[in-house]
Amino acid sequence: MLRIYWFKYLFFLLLGKILIQCQNPSTVLERALETPIPEIQEILENKQKHEIQILLTQVERTHSGAIKFQESAFQVDEIQYFYPASTAKLPVAVLALQKLKTLQAQGVQINGETPFLIKNINGETIIEKDSTHHEGKVTLHHLIKKIFLVSDNDAYNYLFDFLGRDYINEELKKRGLSNTQLHHKFLFGADNETTWHYTFLNAEQDTLYHQPSLRAKLKLEPHSLKGIQKGVGYLSAGTLVKEPMGFSEKNRISIRDLQGILQRIIFPEHFSKEEQFEISEEDYSFLKDWMSRTTLESTSPNYNDGAHWDSYGKFLIYGDQKGAMTPEIRIFNKVGYAYGTLTDVAYIKEAASGLEFFLTATVLVNENAIFNDDQYEFETQGIPFLAALGRAVLEELKKG
Repeated sequence: MLRIYWFKYLFFLLLGKILIQCQNPSTVLERALETPIPEIQEILENKQKHEIQILLTQVERTHSGAIKFQESAFQVDEIQYFYPASTAKLPVAVLALQKLKTLQAQGVQINGETPFLIKNINGETIIEKDSTHHEGKVTLHHLIKKIFLVSDNDAYNYLFDFLGRDYINEELKKRGLSNTQLHHKFLFGADNETTWHYTFLNAEQDTLYHQPSLRAKLKLEPHSLKGIQKGVGYLSAGTLVKEPMGFSEKNRISIRDLQGILQRIIFPEHFSKEEQFEISEEDYSFLKDWMSRTTLESTSPNYNDGAHWDSYGKFLIYGDQKGAMTPEIRIFNKVGYAYGTLTDVAYIKEAASGLEFFLTATVLVNENAIFNDDQYEFETQGIPFLAALGRAVLEELKKG
């Protein structure tokens, strides 16, 4: 009888512990999402409508200095489509440096500061001067700076065609990023299969390297993913089309691929040689430097014009504030926002606590379900959600 009593006691004690564990959030991300913050809870109340995906990866360091990744996720689905918008500029920036390194290995005497001009297939000049450069030059390094500081669309377009669509997609696939496919530039009516002509010049205006127009040969199949048709309508040439908008031939990057690209930049040694980008230590340092800068931490290009602010390109933690960023928290990231979708992929370090983590999140804010009408709730819902999410995750990490 006593044995049965103790058996029942232990059974219910164990059951109670299991129930408590089930009721209490067990991961940092779960606890962050449970916090009673209106900006978070209002979005979570309609988590399916807002197409939320969140991936948190904590960085842990062993006594030997090796790193370990501890991952937790919320609604992450590799076959659920979201429009990546300007986060697509991140892999293009890295690959531009990789292609430059390849050209240098072939004996081409150019570098990231070599000026160049671009002409279309008809010989008309697309660009030869950049007013944001202190010497008016167009260079690969300067374009990459503009991508990270203000997410410049033209800078992305120029790098996209420098690489060519085939190179972009083949190189990303080689590195195990199989859920990424970049179809297009951010230029209405652009020919995304035929590139412009590129001519790199020395100080005497002599040609150092000329890249003729390239034609894409790789056929990109339309995406067959969940959520590839969105909304109830969209504007086309100012006219409302009353049917869902299709994204089957738009750029695509899954949440895990997006974070994986950033992880390959921050911790290349964590990946196999085949998965790493083929860039130099100086290239890695350059990328990390400029993706971690606030928009105002630059004189060339200089965006200290009053139209920009420190957190202009930082949604997580600081997106809903201006003038609040401090050197104590460094955010290495790339944001994107278009078609009602906001995304931020970030590696965040706090100096005081020594905490470091990757946080990638996407959210759709389009109450009227009409796309391409520029009527999105970026400022009232999307950015407040991402900012609050970043703060909540950081606070939960501090609690240990």
